[in-house]
Amino acid sequence: MSEPEAPRPQDDRTPPRWLQLAPFLGKPPSLTRHQWRVIGLIGIVSLFDQYDLTLFSLALKQIQADLLIPEQQLGDLGALVRLGALPAFLVGILADRIGRRRVLLVTIVAYTVLTGATAFAQSATTFVALQFFARMFAVAELMLAYVVITEELDPENRGWGIGALTALAACGSGLALSLFGLIEVLPFGWRSLYAIGLLPLCLIAWLRRSLPETRRFEAQRTQEPRGPRFAEILRPVADLVRMYPGRLLAIGTVIFLLNFSENAAGFFGPKYLQEEHGWAPWQYSLMGIAGGFIGIFGGAFAGRLSDRYGRRRIAAIFLVANPLLILGFYHAFGWALVPLWIGMIFSGMAAGVVIATFGNELFPTSYRSTASGARVIIGTLAGSLGLATESVLYGILGSHWEALSILVIGALLTPLVVLIFFPETSGRELEAISPEKPPPRG
Repeated sequence: MSEPEAPRPQDDRTPPRWLQLAPFLGKPPSLTRHQWRVIGLIGIVSLFDQYDLTLFSLALKQIQADLLIPEQQLGDLGALVRLGALPAFLVGILADRIGRRRVLLVTIVAYTVLTGATAFAQSATTFVALQFFARMFAVAELMLAYVVITEELDPENRGWGIGALTALAACGSGLALSLFGLIEVLPFGWRSLYAIGLLPLCLIAWLRRSLPETRRFEAQRTQEPRGPRFAEILRPVADLVRMYPGRLLAIGTVIFLLNFSENAAGFFGPKYLQEEHGWAPWQYSLMGIAGGFIGIFGGAFAGRLSDRYGRRRIAAIFLVANPLLILGFYHAFGWALVPLWIGMIFSGMAAGVVIATFGNELFPTSYRSTASGARVIIGTLAGSLGLATESVLYGILGSHWEALSILVIGALLTPLVVLIFFPETSGRELEAISPEKPPPRG
């Protein structure tokens, strides 16, 4: 077992000034200057990442009209775009071999360029192809961002750190919502929203100089040097399955159920309010900005609660609340829609933070990015299958909203899986939760 590396000498624990712009992070823990720098750098990149990922769902109605997409194909096209996350698994494997930092920089450039190119799509086929690859790199960036935060923060602050990153990334959804409210007056409509996605390219030179490699990866690479040969790159996949089958099955079951049951509900939300309740884009944006600001408190709040009271208990509470709120949202009307939507965002973000924390704690440093990639594959396949199933149910029921209500019931099984099969990880060193051990051979 490898010993935890001693803290870096940069022990100035004064919170950075930018924290004043993020009151939704609550009272922060005592972090070193190095840890604050990592959170700030990763947070701003993830903000733009989430901006890109939010656009398709927000502007679905406008994109559908411009590219002449038939109603019955919406679920299938959404499923195809989400499948772009599958190749992110390979990016995760690569990050376990050559480092988090280098791979992160590549993903940032790639998803930014592809998002900007989407603004010029002239057909549904081109749009889906560009978004497929943009999603691949965007998901890979977010996946590695959580790994970096997990490896750099102290055990008593990991939950808060994951929650803080989730909340900062969610500000990207707020930016998308703000600009979506102007979609009817912006030149070129939805295309302008995608063109704005090119802005992170301006940050890449700064990130190259300022973003460090994680200390745990550096220590692991020193102890076990690995070359980038193809066979060596793929070996962690087989080893992960053979060494941690129980943990993979437990976390994989939760990820599958959540994505299969709930992804379609998030995808159709803006369309639901515009078509079923007659909301204008600016009204959805206003609710998204004001209500979303309340909702993103769920990230850091749940992370801090899980650090203090345990991951399993807090995860179960929010995993029960979220599907119930989704069911309420798709059967409500009038003023009740707003608090139900806020509750959906708050509980969904809270549950996601604790599950993401679990997912990164349950596997050792040498397999952590590979395991993250495995979760991405499971979640992507489940989300795409859920959207495809929604299309089938729509054909039977003639209502997207009834189809979504049937799908979301499956998510109510997830708290049982967490309480029965997950170990408690809060407050423990990563090396104690998931010690390094030699992989089986033969």
